[in-house]
Amino acid sequence: MRSGPVCRARGGTQGATGGREEMSDVADMHIDTDVTVQLSGCCQEDAQAVFDVLDGVYQLEDGAPPSPEGSTGPAVTVWAATFDTAGGPHRGVRPTHLSAPVGATLTGGYHAVDEVEKVLAVGFDIQSLQAVSGDQETEARLLLASR
Repeated sequence: MRSGPVCRARGGTQGATGGREEMSDVADMHIDTDVTVQLSGCCQEDAQAVFDVLDGVYQLEDGAPPSPEGSTGPAVTVWAATFDTAGGPHRGVRPTHLSAPVGATLTGGYHAVDEVEKVLAVGFDIQSLQAVSGDQETEARLLLASR
């Protein structure tokens, strides 16, 4: 998951900012468009199905496709990826089959989380379980099921 915005120093001297680093314009744009999606209570195939729907619409920022390779401990219970809602192929979404209901937590800017929730509503039946709002971000907890 992204640990924070990428920063860069402007100019080689301390100047008016007193040596502070300022956010680049590119990083600033990603603050409101990135959504972290965490899936729980599901198998690898269902996690992949949800991520495939989102990857067809948005740009995958980080996160790897669900894979059990190299895991020697307990089974994975949370799958996570971050999507940039400003980029990606923006392909159409079709109803997608899940073998069982999947818990999804969406975290990011208000508009971006709302957009991801709308896309998921096209591919799945969704039930909103809870929403938690902060100053600049929101978190939505959903239950996804096959249409």
